[in-house]
Amino acid sequence: MFRPAEGPIRLDIGQRYLGFDLGTKTIGLALSDAGHRIASPYQTLPRKKFTQDAAELQKIVAKEGVGALVLGLPVNMDGTEGPRCQATRAFARNLSQLIPLPVALWDERLSTVAVQRMMTEEADLSRARRAELVDKLAAGYILQSYLDWLAQQPG
Repeated sequence: MFRPAEGPIRLDIGQRYLGFDLGTKTIGLALSDAGHRIASPYQTLPRKKFTQDAAELQKIVAKEGVGALVLGLPVNMDGTEGPRCQATRAFARNLSQLIPLPVALWDERLSTVAVQRMMTEEADLSRARRAELVDKLAAGYILQSYLDWLAQQPG
């Protein structure tokens, strides 16, 4: 597994990063552009059995030219890791057996809060519309923060 402290995952131009906001009921997904500057919300997948989730993700990886995965790691506010982090790490380990791409585990603290605030204060979206969008927007927020960090790294 990759942790940002060990260095960035660099992709060739044309390959894309796939960002994840991994929930218990859904998986929010976001894709980078081919130049690795902009993250865009992609879709929200309803969670099923792991093998079904992985099969759907394999299709997306192949279709979109994905070269690396960026999973939001739900670290507690005090920096500790709880059961949700363990579940995310297990998902990443299991997924890497089926999709042999580099994986970045990225601190996602406050990503959902930031996205919900933006949707209520700036976009004035209804509760139903917010529920529909929050996971893929959170994935976009996670991936964009990773891309911003990546752009600041030497090399």
